[in-house]
Amino acid sequence: MTLLIRTVAIRAGIIDHPSDRSSHTIPTPRGGGIAIVAAANIGFLILWVSGYFSTSLLLALLAGLAIALIGFIDDRRSISSVSRLMVHFAVAALAIVAIGGMPSIRVGSHLLQPGLGLSLLGVFAVVWTTNLFNFMDGIDGVAASEAIFILCAACVLSLRFGSSTNLGVSELVLAAAILGFLIWNWPPARIFMGDVGSGYLGYSIAVLALASGYENPVLPYVWITLGGVFFVDATVTLGRRLLRLERIDQAHRTHAYQWVARSWRSHGRVTLAVVAIDVIWLLPCAWLELSIPGYAARLTGLAMVPLAIIALWAGAGRSESTPTS
Repeated sequence: MTLLIRTVAIRAGIIDHPSDRSSHTIPTPRGGGIAIVAAANIGFLILWVSGYFSTSLLLALLAGLAIALIGFIDDRRSISSVSRLMVHFAVAALAIVAIGGMPSIRVGSHLLQPGLGLSLLGVFAVVWTTNLFNFMDGIDGVAASEAIFILCAACVLSLRFGSSTNLGVSELVLAAAILGFLIWNWPPARIFMGDVGSGYLGYSIAVLALASGYENPVLPYVWITLGGVFFVDATVTLGRRLLRLERIDQAHRTHAYQWVARSWRSHGRVTLAVVAIDVIWLLPCAWLELSIPGYAARLTGLAMVPLAIIALWAGAGRSESTPTS
């Protein structure tokens, strides 16, 4: 399917041309995320018909088609950030309602019960994760690789600690759809995901993470930890840009991974480095959170500390006019 979309994109002139705000150097077709969206939703429908998960979860995942659609429109002709965010917030709220509201969240030995405040936090979390993957989809292979790791690791950990197989199967279906695209997106990329794919991935991962909280109130922490590289890099970068009063919706190349990619002159090495951090550091941290659930919140925070140090050292959010050492 990705090959088909690549062929159509080339013929239709849907090409991402290099600019001073991009990290690639050759014109590359975009929109490959359509293949992920199509394959994943076909898989979700088959799972639903087979009785693997509920209609409510299916509806929440299918709502991601609206996220993909607004991303597709933005890929073809730029639309305002306000319009995008309005759609994102509306779909996020629909997702929270569809899965039955926010699950209980464990903090130490206490369970925070669902309420309006927690639901609003959930909506913001879905919107942030939706945009997070858009922000971090800036070099070849990194967003697809990160998503596959998060989904597969979350599936293995949840099954290891007693969750049902139903949610795990949906995670593997989405991971498989992304893998089919990654073959074409691995450095040097022959097609880009585009906003149609990156926003959809962030949204779907957020929905699955929240849904997992119904099976184990510690699992949402696990998902955050597994995606720590993306969460920290994007948050530090956004924070430093806001402090300089820069427009956060303006394209830039100031994420830590982008600075490192230019320094190393390689997208592939940076993508592999991210995966290495995921496997060597974040996966054991997530395992520990499930092993001693009373400390899950604190362990999540501790897992982020070295990532924040690395992000700052690598230049996350540093002004592009600042000379490098």
